[in-house]
Amino acid sequence: IGSGPGGYVAAIRAAQLGMRVAVVEKELLGGVCLNWGCIPTKALLKSAQIFTYIQHAADYGIHVQNAQPDFATMIKRSREVAKKMSKGVYFLLKKNKIEVLQGMGKLAKPQNVIVTNSQGEKITYFAQHILIATGSSARAIPQLPIDHKKVIGYREAMTLVQQPKSIIIVGAGSIGVEFAHFYNAIGTEVTLIEYASQLLPREEEDIAREMAKSFAKAGIQIQTDTEVNGVDTKGIKCQLQCTTKKGTIKNFTGNLVLSAVGITPNLAHIGLEDVTISTKHGKVQVDDFYRTNVPGIYAIGDVVKGPALAHVASAEGIICVEKIAGLHPEPLDYQNIPSCTYCQPEVASVGHTEQTAREAGYKIKIGKFPFSASGKATAAGATGGFVKVIFDAQYGEWLGAHMMGANVTEMISEVIVARKLETTAHEILRSVHPHPTMSEAIIEAVADAYKECIHL
Repeated sequence: IGSGPGGYVAAIRAAQLGMRVAVVEKELLGGVCLNWGCIPTKALLKSAQIFTYIQHAADYGIHVQNAQPDFATMIKRSREVAKKMSKGVYFLLKKNKIEVLQGMGKLAKPQNVIVTNSQGEKITYFAQHILIATGSSARAIPQLPIDHKKVIGYREAMTLVQQPKSIIIVGAGSIGVEFAHFYNAIGTEVTLIEYASQLLPREEEDIAREMAKSFAKAGIQIQTDTEVNGVDTKGIKCQLQCTTKKGTIKNFTGNLVLSAVGITPNLAHIGLEDVTISTKHGKVQVDDFYRTNVPGIYAIGDVVKGPALAHVASAEGIICVEKIAGLHPEPLDYQNIPSCTYCQPEVASVGHTEQTAREAGYKIKIGKFPFSASGKATAAGATGGFVKVIFDAQYGEWLGAHMMGANVTEMISEVIVARKLETTAHEILRSVHPHPTMSEAIIEAVADAYKECIHL
């Protein structure tokens, strides 16, 4: 039930393993990720990146006059990219002989799914195994109700008809930070409000501090340690009333307010109570192989424990169906899951932060290499950011890595594979990295942890 990166990947793997498979989808194939999240936002961010390049073209010896952002075309291209990817999912499902059941799926006893189509017709299907992969949607908070006009969610933020002159973004996690970067890059006045003490609250403090400097330099107004009390949308502009942790009352004004305070699992109206599936803290309870308390019913992705990320849902889906098929997959290692934010500079991380490593009792070695010392970064004009690595001082285990800079979301995979293979710092130091590359910063940071860094 659900055709996002959890559902459709699980469906294809199940088909590869010889099962007869159907996918229930109430909207567009590919789910939120392909249609309203991961993919279309990256298309918008690419437009912003190109516009930023053009604005600085003279630095590279190229003169461009009167370059202007065409907001409508940016939005149009983003939607076309999403549409293309959704069609790609349809092709993959068809190729693997997977039946698509268009409509709203609801669990029913015993082992049934009732699918209600757009005309209200109900058809009941039986399956030995039913996988809940319904994903999530934007979370709303009582003091900031989304009216889809002046107070908007992420869907409206990527389909606006006109570019707003100013926007207040509430929530500085990955979603909020990416939209803040996009709108700021194309000329919108951006205010970013965060309840926690730093931007990207789940990231290393060093990363958050550097990101705040980068955003402030770009002209984004940042307000952390701040709680939203309410919003007034009666006037031409929105008035956002807030209180800081110190008790100071602050008001912010903008044409629009974007609520980016997180997501909530899509579990309503899918029949959980009818089949007595156990939930805890708003999520379905599952074991290491995503089996619920009801035999034959499973759940993956944003509706279960763990980080709500597309690549996590895909991995969980594969593990789940391989276990159903009688294979012997390993449980997913949630300590080796990468987190990526695609603003500029990008952010990527995996494993322990310095703080959590110390709290876990490790004696650690820390290495850090700034891109300002990188030849490739200097040549590219992308010297912002750094690579920070954390190792266990006793055994050389790679505990964590935290990166900020151009293309670091492409670089983090080296760390993930190395950690999976239990690679030590000394093995990394003896692995020759190509020059000149951005990825050299990884080996330089590792070398710095062991007082062997050449280029610092």
